[in-house]
Amino acid sequence: MMIKTLSLMPLISGKKSDMSMINITLPDGTIKEYEQGVTSMDVATDISEGLARNVLAANVNGQVWDASRSINQDVNLSLLTWKDDSGKSTMWHSSAHLMAEAIEALFPGVKFAIGPPIDNGFYYDVDFGAIEFNDSDLPKIEKKMIELARQKNVYVRKEVSKSDAIKYFEESQDPYKLELIQDLTDGEITFYTQGGFTDLCRGPHIPNTGFIKAVKLLSVAGAYWRGDEKNPMLTRIYGIAFPKQGELDTYLEMLEEAKKRDHRKIGKELELFTFDDAVGPGLPLWLPKGAFMIEQLETLAKTTEKAAGYQRVKTPHIAKENLYITSGHLPYYKDSMFPPMEMDGSTYYLKSMNCPHHHKIFDALPKSYKDLPVRFAEYGTCYRYEKSGELFGLMRVRALQMNDAHIYCTKEQFADEFRAVNDMYLKYFKIFGIDKYIMRFSTHSPEKLGKKYVDNPKLWKETEDMVRDVLIESGIPYKEVPDEAAFYGPKIDVQIYSVIGREFTLATNQVDFAQPLSFDLTFTNQNNENEHPIVIHRAPLGTHERFIGFLIEHYAGKFPLWLAPEQVRILPISDKFNDGCKNILQSLENCDIRASLDDRGEKVGRKIRDAELSKVPYMLIIGEKELAEGKVSIRKQGEGDQGMMGIEAFAEFIQQDVNKVLSV
Repeated sequence: MMIKTLSLMPLISGKKSDMSMINITLPDGTIKEYEQGVTSMDVATDISEGLARNVLAANVNGQVWDASRSINQDVNLSLLTWKDDSGKSTMWHSSAHLMAEAIEALFPGVKFAIGPPIDNGFYYDVDFGAIEFNDSDLPKIEKKMIELARQKNVYVRKEVSKSDAIKYFEESQDPYKLELIQDLTDGEITFYTQGGFTDLCRGPHIPNTGFIKAVKLLSVAGAYWRGDEKNPMLTRIYGIAFPKQGELDTYLEMLEEAKKRDHRKIGKELELFTFDDAVGPGLPLWLPKGAFMIEQLETLAKTTEKAAGYQRVKTPHIAKENLYITSGHLPYYKDSMFPPMEMDGSTYYLKSMNCPHHHKIFDALPKSYKDLPVRFAEYGTCYRYEKSGELFGLMRVRALQMNDAHIYCTKEQFADEFRAVNDMYLKYFKIFGIDKYIMRFSTHSPEKLGKKYVDNPKLWKETEDMVRDVLIESGIPYKEVPDEAAFYGPKIDVQIYSVIGREFTLATNQVDFAQPLSFDLTFTNQNNENEHPIVIHRAPLGTHERFIGFLIEHYAGKFPLWLAPEQVRILPISDKFNDGCKNILQSLENCDIRASLDDRGEKVGRKIRDAELSKVPYMLIIGEKELAEGKVSIRKQGEGDQGMMGIEAFAEFIQQDVNKVLSV
């Protein structure tokens, strides 16, 4: 194959003499010329044999492709390895197919639904019919997967007509694939085959099964077909795969630590929240200690936002359908909203987002350029219809309390406002001890304008450039992700990592050029003309549900002093010191210290153990000596005896510790 590296200048100024040749532009700007039909793997091999051995897939003009797929036109090309998120996702998607092949070999006659990659691994929904299946079967599936992986079977892509696809799955008597095919049209149906297994799949996949070196099937759960409780219950098998056994071992160690930190387990033990079937799935009930944590987060945010010039507003929990049609959320967002309600001849929806309501508040108040930027903030509760199979503790719920705000500004003000929001994130990271984070800069896909995204190419380019410039100028670590923007503009998703390395999506910072137009939001500019503002949607603390879930796991329930629902527990050595301890309790409460008194008739050793299990930061051991000297014996959670201190001095110590954190 003829390969030639070109400079950019000749490409722009001259014409190609051979129409069978195409140009491949690499991420560093290098342009290489190849014959039509070249594959990404060919390009990788041309660059380096070592690189080719690690290529899992390729990003071709913003879409992830098989590395073996032919390229027949000029493209921008990025080669994806295990280091790339899309590379990992492709590996895990292929692992789901490998697992299905192993299951089919071990349990003939099973039917397969869907098997996608997820944030950490993959799953496949399987109908075992009358076959008995449980967790004890997972090891033999793992063994079979590794056996098949070592065959290095190629993942082969084949475009199939709708009629042929229907015929294939009718012969195999697979109702789930047949149902999926009904939603597809000719020209968009592909099969993938590896070894003896063929599946309906849009791909992409890794070159061959040999890249999968280590596999662990993690759990088994029930899942309704398409998330509908009226449909059959399927068996969902979760798993993960790695290119090296050592990476799997490290992951499993992290997983064990994560189990100890599971927010659902700790939240129950610490009496923070609960769920009840009588209330409904995904609708958390906050117990007093959990509600206090919410109030603390709100106080922090409100104090921070007041200093930054935000104004607080309040909006209702429901609104007429027309509001969400104007905003564009219907139909883009309809699947995530609760079903409509008919009242007084009008259709209403539960509020799933605050922004349309805030736009109406902005519209109700006349504005000139001198009044901008306007910053509206609200702790509004929103409701989103997450499918039952996707609900997970506080991380995926149906009722969300959002640290939400919308900034209305001019184009000239945008950079400063967007940068200030990012700076607010960084302030919170410091307060909560979040050392590792990254911003996911999500852009649109041009070919999906008018379908997934508002059709305005000029404003898409303008706003994406504006966001990119702010990120670069601020030196904030980020990665650009195509085709993940909001329908109304580019956005940043904030990815944070707990102390054990687990990744969480915290919040978002979004640019909106579309809704100011659809709502006809205007301000009077310097020329006394009406002008549309740019809107920034931001929620630095995300939702209380997800963020508190993260904090529980991040701290393993050992919350910092300022956030702990109970900061101090007073432990009298015997009942005769209870009255004196009540005076100490009152003194601490007078200093706004959250304290409690354990006046049970238990031995002090038992009281200490219970306080340790409750993860109370400080314990005060009180006996005759302490009362006589007006002092307290201090124990710190997890660290033991800290010596004695006067009551006033201890109260001052607590206050200084809290103030030090919150003054960041």
